[in-house]
Amino acid sequence: MPPRDEDHTGARIKEQRRLARLTQRQLAARLPYSYSYLNQVECGARPATAAFVAACARALSIDVTILTGQPYVSELQRDRLAELVRPIRESLDLYDLGPDPDLTARPAHQLIAAVDRLCAEVRATHLRSAARDLPGLITELTHTAWSTPATTLWQALASAYRTAHDISVKLGYYDLSAVALDRMAWAADRASDPRLSAVRQYMRALVYFREGEYRIGQRLIAVGQDLLGQDDPSREALAVAGQLHLGASVIAARAGEQSAVEQHIAEAGRIAQRVGEAPDVYWLSFGPTNVALHQVSAAVETCQYDEALKQARNIHLPPRLPTSRRAHFLIDRARAEMETGHTDAALKSLVDARRLAPEQTRYHPAARDTITGLVHQTRRTPETLHHMATWVGL
Repeated sequence: MPPRDEDHTGARIKEQRRLARLTQRQLAARLPYSYSYLNQVECGARPATAAFVAACARALSIDVTILTGQPYVSELQRDRLAELVRPIRESLDLYDLGPDPDLTARPAHQLIAAVDRLCAEVRATHLRSAARDLPGLITELTHTAWSTPATTLWQALASAYRTAHDISVKLGYYDLSAVALDRMAWAADRASDPRLSAVRQYMRALVYFREGEYRIGQRLIAVGQDLLGQDDPSREALAVAGQLHLGASVIAARAGEQSAVEQHIAEAGRIAQRVGEAPDVYWLSFGPTNVALHQVSAAVETCQYDEALKQARNIHLPPRLPTSRRAHFLIDRARAEMETGHTDAALKSLVDARRLAPEQTRYHPAARDTITGLVHQTRRTPETLHHMATWVGL
């Protein structure tokens, strides 16, 4: 394992601070955090929270990914995932070229079924398989939608672009995810589907959430809710509205607006009681379980780790919950366990997340920072932790 100061988020914050010619006290003065906290993060004595990283990025006028080290190119190359990104990028550039006279595409019903299959693969965290098949599917769908325009085809193309966004985010290619969301808007407009457009606003809001631009994220959530106001109050529209409230809850948590967190969680809970578990509605996994999981996430975001762990211990995950959501929950739980001194339990949660979703866990910045924190908290690194740290490239 490399020396501890060589490759962690705190070390990258220190490097960027020095490039900006700021002392620790000068940077701390620009942050809603103390000089002591900044000092501990930079030297690796404690892991950086996502909110702290976003605040530093804003103060230094740089992208969050510079501080998190994403994409993790060396690991992606070793896993042969980086080579799958370029074809996705190229397929997104075909959107306005019209039909391809040299292409013979599958029938429309097969293409629509393939889109659903890829969404399911991403939720099952089969990123390699989905990334390999996605460019060809987008190419066929683009050709077919231009050749024989139909609402169902534009909807399917919008969903395929959404899958491109999901894969890009999970691998740390945020520039590509932004392009995919633009294409999703383009296709959703042609489908005249306000629910798809609202889902896209939800995803845009999470992009700004990661960058620390909470006000913009909140405005995008509001735009999404306004779009749903044009729709019938169907079960699908309610599920999307509920998910928008869940997105708003974590943005409010990161912004330190506890009353807004409680309001959005409560409203999402009321909608979930009407809708029930809706795992396949626009692939959002909305329902009572997701409301409970977002309560844990909000508590982690506000550093209420005791409360987060208490809530996490009371959650029983249903069998149909997607693997990606299970792994995310385990990563949140691991952070709460580490911060409350339950280091063995935190390591177990991370091992469980790796077993369920190895690619997602390996490239998740919160998982990597929690592993870093565990390394620094233990006097003698257990063999399992050493293997986890080596596995993520620390």
